[in-house]
Amino acid sequence: MATVLSVSGSPSAASRTNRLLRHLDKRLIAQGHEVIPLDVRTIPAEALLGADFKHPAVVEATELFARADGVIVGTPVYKASYSGVLKALLDLLPQYALTGKTVLPLATGGTTAHVLAIDYALRPVLSSMGAGHIVQGWFTLDKDITVQEDGTLTVAPSVGDALTQVVDQFSTALGRTSLLAVAS
Repeated sequence: MATVLSVSGSPSAASRTNRLLRHLDKRLIAQGHEVIPLDVRTIPAEALLGADFKHPAVVEATELFARADGVIVGTPVYKASYSGVLKALLDLLPQYALTGKTVLPLATGGTTAHVLAIDYALRPVLSSMGAGHIVQGWFTLDKDITVQEDGTLTVAPSVGDALTQVVDQFSTALGRTSLLAVAS
């Protein structure tokens, strides 16, 4: 099966975005994919903001992108766009770091006013980085994601069903991409 890099662009350790991604990672693992989580906030700020391309954490992140067959990019939406920490990482990656990769954009936010951030802010950047196939993304309202006291995640049933469908479509697209790579 495919190797998936699951990128959380949230600056917060207790982020709903991060927890939602890790929840979705489990579904992909159950489908036989290898999933590698990457929390951008763990890359030192001085490396990201100082554009230190040679910093070991930046080099490692670049190698993870190169190794992946597919990438999930999750971000909270701030001021109608993806997070600054995610932008800092994307700016440090090679121009065509997503060439040939299947990409699933996901976003979370407090209001439906931000729902178009995927299509108008994130998708163009992913496309400019050479993504082979950007599947239908998904925006989830913060109120539909609940973190229990024990740390488990609960997603509103209607949203959970939609997310399952989006992740399954991503998984299917990964399978088609893998078959095309073998046939080449």
